[in-house]
Amino acid sequence: MTVLHTPSPQSLPLVLASTSPYRKDVLERLHLSYQTYAPQIDETSLPDESPARLVTRLAELKAHSAQSTYPKALIIGSDQIAVIGNTILGKPGTHEQAIKQLNEASGKQVDFLTGLCLLNTDTNHAQTDIVPFSVTFRQLTQTQIENYLNLDKPYNCSGSFKSEGLGIALLSKMAGNDPTAIIGLPLIRLVQMLESEGVSIL
Repeated sequence: MTVLHTPSPQSLPLVLASTSPYRKDVLERLHLSYQTYAPQIDETSLPDESPARLVTRLAELKAHSAQSTYPKALIIGSDQIAVIGNTILGKPGTHEQAIKQLNEASGKQVDFLTGLCLLNTDTNHAQTDIVPFSVTFRQLTQTQIENYLNLDKPYNCSGSFKSEGLGIALLSKMAGNDPTAIIGLPLIRLVQMLESEGVSIL
């Protein structure tokens, strides 16, 4: 007889400090119950702040922003930026800015850095990490860029594309240890963090 393992109940509620629908979709793969919290933080980079330090700091700020609302919880904070060389590509916001970003990315490698923080507000213990993932764009024509943007409308995505959508057609190569990192919530690392807090996934 096969005995199926039943995960033990979560000792603390899980909170995703994000309003991103993409992060919610990814987190739901783990079949854990969770709540969401909308973090209100200033995401402006500090003078001379490196991309790695920026995503780490913002992930931590997002997690800590929910601390007073959830004093006994496990809070997930995550932040992502796209980088070409030393240039940070934020969320384009507009069609015109997305065209500019994709022209800049055409034929180049874009590195995505995702900062991840799991904060236990009961013990005030925080685990923080950066998970990198890289993509290489094909040489894109203006027609391809316009067609893509009109179909996928990735204006709230760092780097102006969605790898989980039609954006995959813009790429020639992907490299990294965790494909969920590019969506903004690296599950492989998150599972490790959760298990160190006693949350059984399987």
